[in-house]
Amino acid sequence: MKIFVETGSYDFGNVGDVAMLQVTVSRLQSLWPDAVIEILTNVPEKLSQLCPKTFPLSPNGRQLWFSPLISPNDKYQKDIKKLSDKKHIFLLEIEDKFCYYFPFLANTLLKFKLRENQQELREIKAFVEAISTSDLIVASGGGYITDLWGEWSHEVLNTLAFATKLGKSTAILGHGIGPIQNPRFYRKAKSVLPSLSLISIREKKASLPLLDLMGVSPNRIITTGDDAIELAYNARNPKLGNGIGINLRVANYSNIGKESLGIVRSTLHDIAKKKDSPLVPVPILRYHIDPNAESDITTIQQIIAGFDNVLNQGNNLDTPLKVIEQVSHCRIVITGSYHAGVFALAQGIPVVSLVKSQYYIDKFQGLADQFGVGCDVILLDDEKFAQKLASSIHQLWEAAEVIRPQLLEAAQKQIELGKTAYKRLYEIVQKNKNRADR
Repeated sequence: MKIFVETGSYDFGNVGDVAMLQVTVSRLQSLWPDAVIEILTNVPEKLSQLCPKTFPLSPNGRQLWFSPLISPNDKYQKDIKKLSDKKHIFLLEIEDKFCYYFPFLANTLLKFKLRENQQELREIKAFVEAISTSDLIVASGGGYITDLWGEWSHEVLNTLAFATKLGKSTAILGHGIGPIQNPRFYRKAKSVLPSLSLISIREKKASLPLLDLMGVSPNRIITTGDDAIELAYNARNPKLGNGIGINLRVANYSNIGKESLGIVRSTLHDIAKKKDSPLVPVPILRYHIDPNAESDITTIQQIIAGFDNVLNQGNNLDTPLKVIEQVSHCRIVITGSYHAGVFALAQGIPVVSLVKSQYYIDKFQGLADQFGVGCDVILLDDEKFAQKLASSIHQLWEAAEVIRPQLLEAAQKQIELGKTAYKRLYEIVQKNKNRADR
C-alpha cells in the first residue's frame, strides 16, 4: 500500500496545518499499518520529527510537471506575462490538457528544456512515479481550495485530476472549500471535484452549497469537522484555566491591518486587569510564504506590549501539542486565526472570533455552526466593534463552565464523524484495489 499526501504547509510554519496533517497520517497509518506514505514538503529534515515513518517529496517536481509549456523559470515568462488575461488563461488551460492527454510529449519537452538541470529532472520523475505507483492520493485538511491560493489550489486539483485519470483513489479530507469566484479556478474545481472518490468537509455552511453548485454527488461528501479537533480534545485539561487567549492574523487574506491592533489591545488589557487574568499568546502562523503576512508571534507581541501578566510569550510554541497545551490555560480565547479557535473549542473553551474577509467569515461561521454554542463571530469593521468585543468576552467568560460540556460533546461527535469518513475511504480504496487486481 502506498499513499501520496498533499498538505497545507510545505514549510510546516503553520501549526494548524501541521495538526491536521498529523491526524491524517495517524488515521491512515492505523488503517494501513504497513503503508508507505509520501508527503510534499520543502523541509524534509522536519518531517520525520512531525510525522514519523513517512517520506518527503519535493513539491518542485509537481510544479514543473504541470508547467511543460511555461515553466516558472522559463526565459519566455516575461513575454507570456505581457499577454492579455484572456490569452494567458487560454494558454494555461491548453497546458493543463497537454499534461493530461499527452504525458509522453510533456515529459519529452521537459527533458529537453531541463536537460542541463538533472536535479529538477529527478524531482519531476519522483513526482510522476509517486502518483503512478500510489494506491491513494489525498489532500490533508486545510482551506487552500480557494481563490486566495489560486495557483496553488490549481496545482492541487491538477494532481487529483492526474491521479483520477490514472484510476487511483482520490480524496480531500477535512477541508473548507472556497470562496471561489475566479472563473478559471472555478472551472478547474468544477471539473475535478465531482470525480473524486471522497470529500470530507469541516463545515457545511459555505462548503456544502459550493460543492452542490459544482455538481458533486452528496454520496461523495461527508461533513466531519476539522481533523485537528482530535489532537486538541485528547490533550484537554480536566478544568478550565483562568487566562485570556489571544491571536490576531494580520495579512492580505484576512483583510486585517495593523489599525485593528489598537482597539483589540486596549479592550483586552482592560478586561484582563479587571478579571486579574493573564494574557495567553496563542500563535498559529510562525512564518509564511506570503511576504505581506506577519507571523502571529509578531502581532501578538504588539497586543501584549505594556501588560505585565503574560503567560509564556509564545516564541517556543513550535508544535501543535505545545500550542494546544498553552490554550489549555485559558478560560476564553479571542482569535483572528482559525486553528486557535479549533484548539480552544475542542478543549471546551469558548471563543470570540475576529473576522473581516469573506474567507475568515466562512471559516468561523462554519466553526460556530459545527459546535453550536460558545463561538461568537464579530466583524472587525462593525461600527460597534469595541463594545461587541467587550460584551462577548464578558458573556462567554461567565458562561464558560456551563457550556463546556456541550462543546466537548460537539468535539467528540466531530471526531467520530472524521473516523467514519476515513473508514469509508478505506472501503473505497480496498474495493478499487480488488477491482484492479482482477
